[in-house]
This record gives sequence, C-alpha cells and structure tokens, in this order.
Amino acid sequence: MQRRLLLLLTGLLVLLSAGGCVEKEAAPIGMAVEFMDHAACAYISQDQGWYEDEGLNLSSYESYATGMALAAALARDDIQVAYLCLVPAINVYANAGVPIKIVAGTHKYGYGLVVDPARIKTVKDLEQEDIRLGCVREGGAVDVLMHKAIEKYGLDEAKIMANVQRMNPQKLTLAIKMGQLDAAFMPEQWATMAEESGFEMMLLSQDIWPGMEGSVLVVKQDLLDTHPEMVEKLVRVTREATDWTNGNPDEAAVIMARQLGGIGSNLLPAEVAGMVSQLEITPQVLLRSMERLDYTTYIDCGVVQETIDYLVELGYIKGSFDATEILDLRYLQ
Repeated sequence: MQRRLLLLLTGLLVLLSAGGCVEKEAAPIGMAVEFMDHAACAYISQDQGWYEDEGLNLSSYESYATGMALAAALARDDIQVAYLCLVPAINVYANAGVPIKIVAGTHKYGYGLVVDPARIKTVKDLEQEDIRLGCVREGGAVDVLMHKAIEKYGLDEAKIMANVQRMNPQKLTLAIKMGQLDAAFMPEQWATMAEESGFEMMLLSQDIWPGMEGSVLVVKQDLLDTHPEMVEKLVRVTREATDWTNGNPDEAAVIMARQLGGIGSNLLPAEVAGMVSQLEITPQVLLRSMERLDYTTYIDCGVVQETIDYLVELGYIKGSFDATEILDLRYLQ
C-alpha cells in the first residue's frame, strides 16, 4: 500500500513538473491606431495575425479618426499601446502628463497641401481673401506643417489664418468632393484621395519640412516597466511589418484597403463612419498614397527635439524638454 502511494505521489510530481512548462497566457494589451495608412504596419500585422504569432494578446484594437482623438484616449487605463503621429504624442505627454514612451517610428512624412488648380496657381495664392482653406484643428500634425509652410514660403500668417476652416480629414475630403474648399492641408491617405476630386498635390511634407517624423509607436510607461518583453515583441512586429510593406507595396495596398474598409463601418464613431461610407478607399489610391510616405522604424532624436521646440514656439505645449525623456529606443538597436 505504501509503495503504491509512493508511486502515485511520484507520478503527480512528474505531472506538476511538466505542467510548469506550459506558458501562461500573455497579459492583455489595449491598442489604438489612426484611421490612416500612417499605421500600415499595425493594420497589416493585425490582418496577417502577426501579433498573435508573437504571443501578444490584444484585448482591444480601436481606430481613431485623428491623432488628436487617439492621444486623448491614451489617458484611459485600458489603452497601453498606440500608433499615432509624433505631434499629438508630444502634446499628450507634455500637456496631459500621460506617461508614455516612443519606442519606434512607423514612417516619415505623410502630409501635403492639395489645391484646386483652377483657383490656386502658387502657394502665395493662399493669401487671397476669398480662398477657402481647410486644415485639421490646432495642434494637429497637419496644422503644425501649415505653420511651417507659412514660415518657409514667407506667407502672411494673418491672411492665411483668416481663411482656415477646421475639420477632421474625412470631412475635409468630403468638402473637397462637394466643391466647398479651394485648398487643404491634409494627412495621407486623404490628401491623395483629394486628387480623385480634381485637386492637385502642390506641396508634400518633404518639400516643407525635410526629415519630418510622421508617426510613432508609443507604449505606456507601466507596460514598459512590467512587461518589457511585450514591448520588445511589439517593436519586432512593427519592424518586420514595415520591411514587408516596403517589399510588397501592391499587396500591402490591397490589405490596407480591406482593413480600412472594414474598420470604417464597424469601429469608428457613427458620424465619422457615415462620412467614410461616402468615400471609396481603393487599393490604387492607397498605393499612390503609401508611395508618398517613407516607411521606417528609424527615429532621429534631433528631429524629435526640433519638433518639441517648434511646438513650444507655436504655444502648443507649455515648455521644452529633452527629447530623451520621451524616447526609449533600446529595442531598435
């Protein structure tokens, strides 16, 4: 009897030991992305199941119409990861005190000035009193680029600002389609979509701000502190998806059209989804749009510092700070 009991206990110990090798389910991660091809690496990774392949457990995957709306959502406890433009990331860190770190880039550039060629022949024409100029709200990446354009081309700021009508990118695209605007500073893919309505791309962000950082991958400081291995996986997936996108542009555009088409009807706020439903986001347009971005995870610390200081100059953040405060690029090494 004792021998049988001993064998039973030995067997249980073996089973327990084997059970200890079973991996625990990864902690859930709430993710948010912009509703733009700026976040192509995230949409493609989601579509292809690459997050799951890395063992990352996404508890939510939310899409936002603008980077500013996404930045505000970062204050919520249930969002730990976001792909968004650098400017709103700096804003939410500096003004709202949300503890985030930028751990990788996703692209450079990705914005432009589109114009009605019948009304606008030169950049200087934007100063005309009757020009209807569209732009996102103050503090957005496109708004900051507009200020850069005013400086670079010696435009009259007061005249330009008097013409500006503030709208989100979806509404800007619809307004152009309905003949309600003469020009607009817009992010991609919306800027390229404006060409479908007869507008022309007068300036790219490359022309206005060489080296401009577009979007970044940010994580909450708490996630970095408690689960650095998850952040390492996120950076790895982001880099691999970025490389794949650059190597497979046609297929990437098809995936993006499918992803943005599905999300537009299911996950966006009703008002924005209604606007998107009136606009066709095709692979052909997305391919042309994505060719205007430089998809890369590389981040130039000097450019980030330049952006911080320029936001101070514009009065969009309270004061300057060292770019290294918001950067943690250890997993890009």
